[in-house]
Amino acid sequence: MAKKKTLKLESLPPRERQVLDTVYRIGEGSVSEVIDNLADAPGYSAVRTMLNTLVRKGFIKYRREKTRYLYRPVVPQEEVPQSLLKNLLDTFFVGKPAAAVAAMLNVAAPDLSDEDYREMEQMIREARKR
Repeated sequence: MAKKKTLKLESLPPRERQVLDTVYRIGEGSVSEVIDNLADAPGYSAVRTMLNTLVRKGFIKYRREKTRYLYRPVVPQEEVPQSLLKNLLDTFFVGKPAAAVAAMLNVAAPDLSDEDYREMEQMIREARKR
């Protein structure tokens, strides 16, 4: 069985990440549609090149519709946060969720309400049941 390739979003240069974020935002689109939804867009050729680079790197795929190519993300948008979080855990917290939670609590504690703590405690209880 082939191992699933992990896409490393943080390894993308800023412009490629911006193009990928735009593709996620629009769902699927042509080069022109990506440009129309891209802040401070470079020229058509540059965007087309970045889209093709993202295809080669495995972040997006395309399909041909008549005379144009439509680009869309490979990984569904709802899976991206989990992928990023796993990478964050592995990179900065040696894969230890408790260390990440401790760091977040250290930063956020002054702003957390009793309700926030109750919600987190409920999430922990539910996670233990699974």
